[in-house]
Amino acid sequence: MTRKTTRDFHPEALKLFDQYVHGQLSRRGFLQQAGRFTAAGVSAEALLLSLTPNFAEAQQVAPDDKRLSASYVEYPSPDGYGKLRGYLVKPAVAGGVKTANAKGKLPTVLVAHENRGLNPHIEDIARRIALANFIAFAPDALFPLGGYPGDEDKARELFTKLEQPKTRADFIAAARQLKALPDGNGKVGVVGFCYGGGVANYLATQLPDLAAAVPFYGAQPPADTVAAIKAPLLLQYAEQDERINAGWPAYETALKAAKVNYQAFIYPGVQHGFNNDTTPRYDAAAAKLAWERTIGFFETQLRA
Repeated sequence: MTRKTTRDFHPEALKLFDQYVHGQLSRRGFLQQAGRFTAAGVSAEALLLSLTPNFAEAQQVAPDDKRLSASYVEYPSPDGYGKLRGYLVKPAVAGGVKTANAKGKLPTVLVAHENRGLNPHIEDIARRIALANFIAFAPDALFPLGGYPGDEDKARELFTKLEQPKTRADFIAAARQLKALPDGNGKVGVVGFCYGGGVANYLATQLPDLAAAVPFYGAQPPADTVAAIKAPLLLQYAEQDERINAGWPAYETALKAAKVNYQAFIYPGVQHGFNNDTTPRYDAAAAKLAWERTIGFFETQLRA
């Protein structure tokens, strides 16, 4: 079966899907409106199904890959009540892939997920980072509500119930856990996607010792917080992403005024979510280039 791409869908249908994914349109609203943009003989339900993530098809690194050591770990909530959980992935020394500095430590990367929690795609992203010889940690913001429920629609519904100030504090706690990791080198980078891209931008304003941040199509922080950013930034945007790109000019102005070390790339012709290879919005060429830039950036900023 040939994998569908954005070229197989009406641009307005993709806009509706973006609104649905980000809670601006209900499932019923999507189905009612999307019917206008389906091909002959294709129902709106079928359109939605074809846009829904296919985790198995896109998986690049198996959960039991012998080159890696992966586990779920719990750690204290910063409010002193309850616990948080995340997915920790390290190169396996026995597999011969661990090459560290003279002290035997590896750089660490926090992986901030989209607005569905720690789903199989984000776990796969963490494994890909670990294969590049980093320690990767992907916290699940939904853990206080029971964790990722195994269903994308249910996950989005749960996400609306999160108290965002607490969730942001939880991500800060996760970054601090990484910094204190015994086999980490003390340098923490963050990469985030969509909602997680906004988290990456936010962490850069909150953690003066953050070593690097790579937000993929993430919401920008308030302009009056940008001067607090000390970490170098690698900002990845999609050209066909009006919702997120609307905030870029003000962010760029603030970054320049604060003399923040940043690089920004806007990938031509691609949609929001272009790096997510579980959906047709994925763009292989742009994703490959963005990923190479991401790993290269982490090599430069975290390895020394």
